[in-house]
Amino acid sequence: MTFNELSLLRPDLAFIAHWVREQSNVLDLGCGDGVMLDYLQSDKQCAGYGVEIDDDQIPKCVARNVSVIQQDLNGGLAMFEDNAFDTVLCLSALQMVKDVEGTLREIARVGREATVSFPNFAYWPHRVALLRGRMPVSKSLPYQWYDTPNLRCATIRDFEALANEVGLEVLECVALKDGKPVRYLSNWRGSLAVFRLRKK
Repeated sequence: MTFNELSLLRPDLAFIAHWVREQSNVLDLGCGDGVMLDYLQSDKQCAGYGVEIDDDQIPKCVARNVSVIQQDLNGGLAMFEDNAFDTVLCLSALQMVKDVEGTLREIARVGREATVSFPNFAYWPHRVALLRGRMPVSKSLPYQWYDTPNLRCATIRDFEALANEVGLEVLECVALKDGKPVRYLSNWRGSLAVFRLRKK
């Protein structure tokens, strides 16, 4: 898969991919159909594993020649040694985990760096929906309140505080809208929060 193909398919992943160094050893938590690892393997000569729970996504990973482990993230990452990976990706999956703090601590244990993304609950259309008395539904939060897989809602400031608490230093924080960085009033105008982190 080329960068242009990734950009067309998932512009948010294309933006995040530039943070991953060539030939890195990567762990992709909640890897979905494996499209990110497919790109990193073919275009950046990276190696690694995906972790995914969804039965429907596993064959898609295999078809892309992505090594995938079927496991619930809530079960932890005990199978991996300390500092086993150059970088750990957790892209739009952390909000679906029961123990967010524990998962972040595990990410810090097994990876030297990490990139985490999640829907920004402080995005202005979400705030407007709440003012109208409704739970927000948007491209980054596409589910109704009664069928959402998301267990947690967070803002950019919320996550930054938790990352510091679990021993992660924020190297970069970018808010994206439609895969493009939002520079001005990012906590209001960005629908997806992306953090690049490393151990303190």
